[in-house]
Amino acid sequence: MFFERPESGELAVLVHLDLHSEHEPEDPREFEELVLSAGGDPVVFLTGHRSAPDPKFFIGTGKLQELAGAVEREGAGLVIFNHNLSPSQERNLEKELCCRVLDRTGLILDIFAQRARTYEGKLQVELAQLEHMSTRLVRGWTHLERQKGGIGLRGPGETQLETDRRLLRARIKSIQKRLERVRRQRHQGRRSRKRAEVPAVSLVGYTNAGKSTLFNRLTEAGVYAADKLFATLDPTMRRIKLPEIGPVILADTVGFISHLPHKLVEAFGATLEEAASASLLIHVVDAASEERQRNMLRVQEVLEEIGAREIQVLLVYNKIDLFDHMPPRLDRDARGRPCAVWLSAETSDGIDLLNRAMTELLSGEMVQGKFLLEPGHGRLRARLYQLGAIVSESPAADGGAIAELSLAVSDFQRLLKAEGMTADQLTEIVDHGDLAASA
Repeated sequence: MFFERPESGELAVLVHLDLHSEHEPEDPREFEELVLSAGGDPVVFLTGHRSAPDPKFFIGTGKLQELAGAVEREGAGLVIFNHNLSPSQERNLEKELCCRVLDRTGLILDIFAQRARTYEGKLQVELAQLEHMSTRLVRGWTHLERQKGGIGLRGPGETQLETDRRLLRARIKSIQKRLERVRRQRHQGRRSRKRAEVPAVSLVGYTNAGKSTLFNRLTEAGVYAADKLFATLDPTMRRIKLPEIGPVILADTVGFISHLPHKLVEAFGATLEEAASASLLIHVVDAASEERQRNMLRVQEVLEEIGAREIQVLLVYNKIDLFDHMPPRLDRDARGRPCAVWLSAETSDGIDLLNRAMTELLSGEMVQGKFLLEPGHGRLRARLYQLGAIVSESPAADGGAIAELSLAVSDFQRLLKAEGMTADQLTEIVDHGDLAASA
């Protein structure tokens, strides 16, 4: 509606400054990957150092002359900064360079616009674009006269600008209403899954860590996966079955990135809520990346921002096939619980270890073990069979049965309450058939 997206292969000059005032500088290599992922063709990469950005052009006058020379020499139609520019800085640069100027946020928004496929994804991207560009709308009318006092000085520019602003606000409001309906639908789905006691597992991680490849390996879903940043944008959910757990909902989410624009986090709130409400988060890490630790910290920051800090996390170090003779393995913490899995989603090495780790972590919300069902527990036994909670059964000496159970804690407590019993009244069988009080 209001925006032009660059054509694939557009010649671009890239600009990156090392600023002393930045506590967490941007990665120039990641910046170049973003440009390539957007379909740009980088012809020149200008770098420099400054203590702080110039308020008018972001870069100094000397670097501006160098940039203008590179644009003219290469015939580039686009200049992209690895930083966030103010609207005035973008306008000043475009006036001096006579070409389009894009900042880091605009670049990421354009990639998202290219990747969105579903109705919800397109709405989320358009909302983020509109909110980002609303402050830059004046740029489109700089060639028109402004309304001023005096005969012959009243031009149409300001009136048209205000008209576009009203249209833009109306469109934003409309999209927000539609996304609110999507959010309510997702909330309803989560409530239904919670009532059915179906655990939810979400894949999260830095972009291009291999989440979609792992998702395909676990579900055979055929989700698009490629070696590029933000190859997957639209969330996908599939039902898988884990041994001893049963049905589990697995969700593939959008990849994170350092300094992910807040407007994107807000726009994708409905999608990110899937991660915030999951029973288990699988944090997929590119084990071969030189920026592995930094990327893991960026993901943790986003998880905190969306309120998923308290959810249990299983680390998955992916792409071990890029190392020489590195076998898959399962790491455990001091309590013996799985904390990390080293695997290759590309070759399937270690997928069995991941399934075992997920089963162990999700079974923390399960009741598993052998229990003595006395002759008077016939109705409880029948209800356990109805739930499919009895794995195996053998006769007991007193006429009852020794049943091996596997069911959710909530189901177990609900059955006991219906029978007017407590867990203390049910005997658990421990080592070699010995009897002990139930926990």
